Amino acid sequence: MKPIFLKPAFQEKIWGGNKLKTEFGLNTPSDKTGEAWVVSAHPNGLSHVAAPAEFAGLSLKDLYDQEPELFGPNHPEPFPLLVKILDATDDLSIQVHPNDDYARLHEGAGELGKTECWYVIAADEGATIVYGHHAETVEEFGDYIESGNLSNVFREIPVQAGDFFDVPAGTIHAIGAGITILETQQSSDTTYRVYDYDRRDDAGNLRDLHIEQSKDVTLFPHQDSAFTKQNATYEKNTLAHLMTNEYFSVYKVEADGAFETELADNYYLATVIEGAGSLTVDGERYPLDLADSFILPYGAGKVTFDGEMAMIMSSPNY
Repeated sequence: MKPIFLKPAFQEKIWGGNKLKTEFGLNTPSDKTGEAWVVSAHPNGLSHVAAPAEFAGLSLKDLYDQEPELFGPNHPEPFPLLVKILDATDDLSIQVHPNDDYARLHEGAGELGKTECWYVIAADEGATIVYGHHAETVEEFGDYIESGNLSNVFREIPVQAGDFFDVPAGTIHAIGAGITILETQQSSDTTYRVYDYDRRDDAGNLRDLHIEQSKDVTLFPHQDSAFTKQNATYEKNTLAHLMTNEYFSVYKVEADGAFETELADNYYLATVIEGAGSLTVDGERYPLDLADSFILPYGAGKVTFDGEMAMIMSSPNY
């Protein structure tokens, strides 16, 4: 049972920077790289297999299609999850994502909705996110938009490293400048912009907004998820549960030395977000460095993590 190590796909963004290169050692294409899609079978950014050798060069989508036994008895199409590292040098647009039903109806049969969650890897002092809104109804929300009084409707929250936010479909949100996150989400690339600070693209055009779609999909009133945690601490040498929804479960591993854990029957996506160490599976040891991302295939069973490192892991729910 060999772990599947992946090479990321990169996305250049108007708000991107160079931390993915300078702090995570990734071979980014420019100093405006906002996202590394470290585990992705989405056609807009495919991860490719780096190891083991028998699968090297395959996209994750092709691996999923050609080697279904690696992913267990349930095999929904498309590959259900996507994991990213985001470097926000500037504020992201304030946005919202649809649920599955709305996405299939309006974006095409193959597109999923987008429920996601964020683990804050790093945040500059004073950094903030937008998480939710103050409007009680869609009509009140529309009044704010039409009046241009948007600064009073969005809910701004200070963040620091270690914070965790559950962002279900329908939640208005935005990552602020100076924040690096690990995002786990459904495999979707559908985003509706509510506000974008009147920014222009490279051609000098204002970026598109999606006001009507945003009204359609936003949840009223906003309610924080019970899984959202700020200033939380986690016991070392454990697989700490962060959240579970109908699409995925998310965990944090903090290794301080060696510890063994037995994984339930599923496959797992993992990314090293701090430090370095190793993984041992079936008696074979694999070194792990910062930003390494891999899949533990279905039925891995007992695994050992060693070193001084932190990882975010996730598994799909069907």
